[in-house]
Amino acid sequence: MKQEKKSLAQRFAKAAGVALALFMSAQSVTAAEPVKVGFVYVGPTGDAGWTYSHDKARKYVEEQLGDKVKTTYVESVAEGADAERVIRQLAKSGNDLIFTTSFGYMNPTLKVAKQFPKVKFEHASGYKRAKNVGTYFDRIYEGRYLTGVIAGKMTKSNVIGYVGSFPIPEVVRGIDAFTQGLRSVNPKAVVKVVWVSSWYDPAKEREAAETLILQGADIINQHTDSPGPIQAAQAKGVYAFGYHSDMSLYGKDAHLTAATHNWGPVYLDKVKSVIDGNWTSTDFWGGLATGATALAPLNSAIPEDVVKLVEERKQAIIEGKLHPFQGPVKDQTGAIKVPAGQVMSDEDMLSLNWYVEGVEGELPK
Repeated sequence: MKQEKKSLAQRFAKAAGVALALFMSAQSVTAAEPVKVGFVYVGPTGDAGWTYSHDKARKYVEEQLGDKVKTTYVESVAEGADAERVIRQLAKSGNDLIFTTSFGYMNPTLKVAKQFPKVKFEHASGYKRAKNVGTYFDRIYEGRYLTGVIAGKMTKSNVIGYVGSFPIPEVVRGIDAFTQGLRSVNPKAVVKVVWVSSWYDPAKEREAAETLILQGADIINQHTDSPGPIQAAQAKGVYAFGYHSDMSLYGKDAHLTAATHNWGPVYLDKVKSVIDGNWTSTDFWGGLATGATALAPLNSAIPEDVVKLVEERKQAIIEGKLHPFQGPVKDQTGAIKVPAGQVMSDEDMLSLNWYVEGVEGELPK
């Protein structure tokens, strides 16, 4: 009988050991599962602009983290109801973190986030946050200011054309910062804006650039996503600035440089925080000093003294000695909006809805 009891005890211990081993193995598999990250894009990944820059960063995260992360994306998602549907589907699919990469995704993101409190969300260029919704953007206006300095030194007609997407604070801020840089070196230069009411429409963007060239612009800038304006400038023999990424491929003679985003390190930090279990809802707004904003390589047509000036001002911005919206800043009527000795606050920049002195025409309501 004692022997039988001993045998039963041994078998029980063995079974318990096997169960424990299986449990530990399952735990190991669970721990090794990659963090799932979803991305929602407003344009196609091949737009050469905004969406391209975000998708480049997604690939960077994959390269850096390997099998620790699994990403997926949905491109060309319209802002509004369609965005809400896509964001919800990504949340249902088990994504741990979802990046929604367009201003118009702000409210849909918040709505879905409320329904999926365990999922983390990061919204680009927005200002509304929640416990599981963070926001992020780069101070691209700093790069805009520097391109304005180049334009002020390079223009012959003193007319600069600007292709705009939508008259929201982000776009207006870019136009104003560019104009501040422009007129800091050339007070006679003016900026003309044509709005296309689209983030990505190559034909309309190119047509808008051609219209501005007909109005005397010898340099074109843009806050749209396609290389259409660069192609128009190349064809017409004038200069242009790309946006979001280096667009020189589409007009090597025309392309002076571009104010660009570097989302890779930003996304990597966000994903790592989820992996490490310390993600929190924050607002990231980094610029030249953090490397989130940069300039594409400068065209060799830019004179050496201008290159030197741009580098000096870039360094001054990085060191906090220069701000694109440091006073005095005047609006179109000549009224002082930011007094001398002061700098426009982040809050005011995020709600900017007026043109600075030097921009022609009325801002659409």
